[in-house]
Amino acid sequence: MSDIIRLLPDSVANQIAAGEVIQRPASVIKELVENAVDAGGTQITIVIKDAGRTLIQVIDNGSGMSETDARMAFERHATSKITDASDLFSLHTMGFRGEALASIAAIAQIDLRSMRHGDSMGTRIIINGSVVESQQPEACVAGTNIMVKNLFYNVPARRKFLKKDSVELSQIMREFERLALVNCDREFTLVHNDVTLHSLRPAPMLRRIADLFGKNLDRQLIPVESDTSIVRIEGYVGLPEHARKRNPLQYLTVNGRNMRHPPFHKAILSCYERLLPPDQQPNYFLNFTVEPDTIDVNIHPTKHEIKFENEQAIWQILAAAVRESLGRFNAGPAIDFDREDVPDIPAFAPDATASHNIDTEPGYNPFRVEHSRSGAPNDWMKLYDNFNSRRADALSSAIDITADDNYSEADSHALQGELDLDLSPATPSVMQLKNRYILSPSRDGLMVVDQHRAHKRVLYEDYLRSATQGNLASQRLIFPEVLRLSPAQNAIMETLASEATHLGFDLTPTGDNTWSINASPAALADLNPRDMMLMMVEDATESGCMPGDNLRERIAIAMAENASVKPGQALSRDEMDRITGELMKLASPGYTPDGQRTFIILSLEEITRMLG
Repeated sequence: MSDIIRLLPDSVANQIAAGEVIQRPASVIKELVENAVDAGGTQITIVIKDAGRTLIQVIDNGSGMSETDARMAFERHATSKITDASDLFSLHTMGFRGEALASIAAIAQIDLRSMRHGDSMGTRIIINGSVVESQQPEACVAGTNIMVKNLFYNVPARRKFLKKDSVELSQIMREFERLALVNCDREFTLVHNDVTLHSLRPAPMLRRIADLFGKNLDRQLIPVESDTSIVRIEGYVGLPEHARKRNPLQYLTVNGRNMRHPPFHKAILSCYERLLPPDQQPNYFLNFTVEPDTIDVNIHPTKHEIKFENEQAIWQILAAAVRESLGRFNAGPAIDFDREDVPDIPAFAPDATASHNIDTEPGYNPFRVEHSRSGAPNDWMKLYDNFNSRRADALSSAIDITADDNYSEADSHALQGELDLDLSPATPSVMQLKNRYILSPSRDGLMVVDQHRAHKRVLYEDYLRSATQGNLASQRLIFPEVLRLSPAQNAIMETLASEATHLGFDLTPTGDNTWSINASPAALADLNPRDMMLMMVEDATESGCMPGDNLRERIAIAMAENASVKPGQALSRDEMDRITGELMKLASPGYTPDGQRTFIILSLEEITRMLG
């Protein structure tokens, strides 16, 4: 029997490695820009076409490569960053594995031009699916210009599963933002389909944040700084009033490298526990500087996961630094009673001989009965007895108990006191509990319907049908709303604009990533259309769903939430019958579109068991 284990060809091994290193066009940009940074490039230009499917080009003014280096750079495990294993614990570069260029060359067509500073001639190399087709001298500028064409052209399964251009472009923009934030001292330009999306000059971190995410963001941040023998932490965190429900801007870097670190993320959130509701999170931009030998970046090919030797100590230092900044910039000012300009606060000195005139009495006590302006009665026990009498009369007239002729009025009072029921006038079919729940007998027992959720589900189905057919009524705004977006959000907005118009929005681009909202769906009259559109843009950015379908569902949910009856709203018998009837006609009546139960059924067995 012949041997069956054999060594894979380099081209196949490179394609396998590319599956981990190169996941989408944004991964290519990350690897190429990090190489440009490691080469000392101070001016980096990124040119993409069709969200990276057709072309990804990175141009830098770095050190460039010789003819031999240019050829060797595309071999597996070929790198200039390290020479032995010990170098892994003293890294000062972004790359070190020597896998990125080989992986990219395995699943794309490469055209590279590079020349070292001081040389008179550079080199050009063309690679097609790991196969070097040509290499020849060529006159070019100092630095490196690499073009990656037709990504995944020879891996059709991977190319087929790339998402729409708007989603892939959004991922590219997010990767670009991470790279630009961690390299504030470098000039970056991003061009997509001949349109310049970003042109960033070297700037301090706060200015770079404003250039990337909007001019107002820098006024929503407060500085954080802590310097210890273990770690230096510097950066910015958001004020609590500017926290976000969706897509908060959260960036952590260590030694100039982007990272994801859930424990440090939780440390930051713990500082906001009593400042934010559970559904909101703060923005933060924090950089950690530690000794290279105290971290391990060799965890995953993407190098985003990093292990810290002193993780627990850094966790505590981080939490203390963030709390200190929040306290210093967010707490109310304390009164210094030793200052000369301190306000004169008179001591409380009640006068026992003062009259009981409301307007002149300095020691007025609003809780004393005789001071009431409305002439309320002084005999509170008599008032309480009258209240109980009227309450008992109302209860006996509201609940018609026919199941047991021996059921006494005393038993009715006892039941009311025990359950604190507040029922609408009794009917044979339906009644309302606490102006929130609809009670209706069913074949299996008692059905309890949440009136708000049930109506929301009914309206959602109706609005979704109208949105799909394009029958939603539009309403002009007296004063158009201005929607300001980041470049990444604006790229998504351009793909959503036509669908939004179909659904009742009237949108006009006004330049500089700004849109004017002139009209919105009539059913959203009580909601801010600017917030609504921003929520949809962020949702489309995050989810990667088809923008049209996703937008229609978002519109339908928002309109149903806005127009449905609210908890605490009294309903007539006809209204309750209509809600429960329409709900039961639906194919999926049990849950709201966001997954909450609309009703429950208490079976006769459960009721019997609860009553003992």
